[in-house]
Amino acid sequence: MEYLPSYFNRCILPTFLGVAIALATSLKQGVIADPVSNQRLSYTGINIAGAAFGGKVLPGKHGTHYFYPKPASIDYFASKGMNIIRVPFRWERMQRRIGANLDEDELRLLDSVVDYATSKNIYVLLDPHNYAAYFGTVLGTRDLPTESLAAFWGLLADHYKKNPKVFFGLMNEPKGIAADTWLSVVNASIAEIRRRGADNIIFVPGVSWTSARNWLSSSSNVMDRIVDPKANYVYEVHQYFDQDFTGTHAECRDPTSVRATLAGFTNWARERHKRGFLGEFGVGPDQNCLTLLEELLKFMEENSDVWVGWTYWAAGPFAKNYFTNLEHSDGADKPQVPILERHTNGRNTSNH
Repeated sequence: MEYLPSYFNRCILPTFLGVAIALATSLKQGVIADPVSNQRLSYTGINIAGAAFGGKVLPGKHGTHYFYPKPASIDYFASKGMNIIRVPFRWERMQRRIGANLDEDELRLLDSVVDYATSKNIYVLLDPHNYAAYFGTVLGTRDLPTESLAAFWGLLADHYKKNPKVFFGLMNEPKGIAADTWLSVVNASIAEIRRRGADNIIFVPGVSWTSARNWLSSSSNVMDRIVDPKANYVYEVHQYFDQDFTGTHAECRDPTSVRATLAGFTNWARERHKRGFLGEFGVGPDQNCLTLLEELLKFMEENSDVWVGWTYWAAGPFAKNYFTNLEHSDGADKPQVPILERHTNGRNTSNH
């Protein structure tokens, strides 16, 4: 009978202790990865900026003040295995006055991007890049009632409802609006989208720039009251990792900060069986930032029961030496690209 204690000491006890240590470590770090996680995420890609440029010149002239993504840019990132692009544009250009129809010329420009990308099996995330305002007036006020965005999205949904590769990002980084007011805007917009017969995935941001780091203090109390008859939505959060979390500095925080920064939102979503998407993040090209980028992508994969994907910020026709710009303009990949490529959903064979 001496075999059982010996077996316990040699095999069972070390295994038990290993699991206990791993569990304690996860708790200390703030999040416990689901056992079925650590999978490649479904939607991995990039923001291609440009169509939201020229905000001080509205509507402005396309090709001078603002620019929609070009096929060559889309092809380049598809060749890196990316399968989604987020396309920022201005509400004021797409709808020249509240209550009006969509502007035909602007819609044609957006259509050209959507048609090209989705023909290559690339998803397109539409992004009114307006911070919950229209010509500077914040939603939910007397001059811009809650229904304004809902009506706008009704028109867009009616136009794109037959293309399931088009995703609806309700608004970029709402700010200056109370959480309960924003919830009313969101639910009204979702109701109108579904009323139009659109089943497309809806990406729902919170308030306070939809910061993942501040989600628990800014959005968590109300944003679990989303009403979607199709239950086909994800929460879109943004997060940068420079000294003040704004994405305006090339230097990054310690790479170990990733887990603590995202743990609150990740746990909040997991407890509610909800999905999350990191719609903006970007880092500089130095080694510390590249290490942080790797840790960030690994964290989301380790928690893929919550995280469905990401779009890096950004590519597009802005300063090519800006520290987060990954536009392929000089014949060489930017240092961030190989790291992103290792975590993309796989090369898109339709482009080869």
